Amino acid sequence: MAQPIQHQCSFCKRVITVHDQYDMPIYDPNTGFALCKNCIREINRFLDEHDAAAEHAERHVFADQLDELLKKNKPHIIKQYLDEYIINQDHAKKILSVAVYNHYKRMKYGYEHEDGSEIEKSNVIMLGPSGCGKTALLSHLSKLLDIPFAVTDASSLTEAGFVGADVEVAVRNLYYAADKDVEKAEHGIIYLDEFDKIARKSGANNSITADPGHEGVQQALLKMLEGSVVEFTQRGQRKHPEAPTIKVDTKNILFIVGGAFVGIDKVIAKRISKSSTIGFGAEVQGKDEQPKFDELIHQVRPEDLMEYGIIPEIIGRLPVICTLETLDEDALLRILTEPKNAPVKQYEKLLAMDGVTLAFEEDALRAVAQKAIERKTGARSLKGIIEDVMLDIMYDIPQSEDKRKVIITKECIEGGAKPRVETIA
Repeated sequence: MAQPIQHQCSFCKRVITVHDQYDMPIYDPNTGFALCKNCIREINRFLDEHDAAAEHAERHVFADQLDELLKKNKPHIIKQYLDEYIINQDHAKKILSVAVYNHYKRMKYGYEHEDGSEIEKSNVIMLGPSGCGKTALLSHLSKLLDIPFAVTDASSLTEAGFVGADVEVAVRNLYYAADKDVEKAEHGIIYLDEFDKIARKSGANNSITADPGHEGVQQALLKMLEGSVVEFTQRGQRKHPEAPTIKVDTKNILFIVGGAFVGIDKVIAKRISKSSTIGFGAEVQGKDEQPKFDELIHQVRPEDLMEYGIIPEIIGRLPVICTLETLDEDALLRILTEPKNAPVKQYEKLLAMDGVTLAFEEDALRAVAQKAIERKTGARSLKGIIEDVMLDIMYDIPQSEDKRKVIITKECIEGGAKPRVETIA
């Protein structure tokens, strides 16, 4: 009968009689290195305690930073900062300023009261026409707070099992925006753009057909919005059971979803007309008296979003509704010249580096604004319109070192005329 093999644990020096492979889980026959089960348990316990202590220390470091963050970024200070870059949209600025301030107060409360009591997260839903400043507002907000910010196109997301990006890609984008720092990512902002594109196609009435890019995506987003640990693989890696994953807790990530929600004004108008035209003596509005988009959008309610095709569970996790108005010609004119990063100021700085003064006539700026309104693209197309006009000038200017003044006229914008160039003595 064969004698049982004995090995000495390299850690605690105990001699273990090995009856089967589980008696000595770790053993290298080449070096004789061995670890017994008791030592493995001790090492695991030590690592767990070490990780817990490190996480606790990190939490307290960020909790200390929160005091400074809240002190420097009260709602009125946030709005003042946004006013320097964003024209109009005062109502939206106030809502976002308060929402962000309360979000970080909620975090502070959670760090100071680790007894299970917590304040629920106030994620935000933004509604406004294309080019009204939704992404710009959030981009400047993240710069002020100096926190990671990532934009993900919700229309590219699909339900797990379908071809396309899983909802976890939104958190992965934030992880990379935070320079692969998990702790920074766990306190950032995720903006899901084009959120209206994942509304149920059938609106409030559910469809029996497969809808991989719509209701299924909304269902998949539920846990993430509320707060859960999201697991994802590195970029470029295929998702399979043995692939190494990164875990990010979304409990303290502020989610803001937004979109143009084309047609939501009709849903709101339908609800209002029902309530205002019922019964004797109710006034019936004529076609010319129908309320405008800007008047309607501020009256949006959760039931309108449900009618549009957003599932009730999602609406419950987006308690803050932020609405933005359309930008008229005067607002676009101000956007061209007033903000710190106004398109006209940017081109003035570029040409000044070549010793050239740039000037836009008032009619030219109005023509740019009118062109943007015609294209129905809002502020997003302003710079592109100017770029088309400036192309030849920016190509020719560096060929000479003479001091010159370039004047952009209305004809340059509307008729393709060349800008007027004057030599400065």
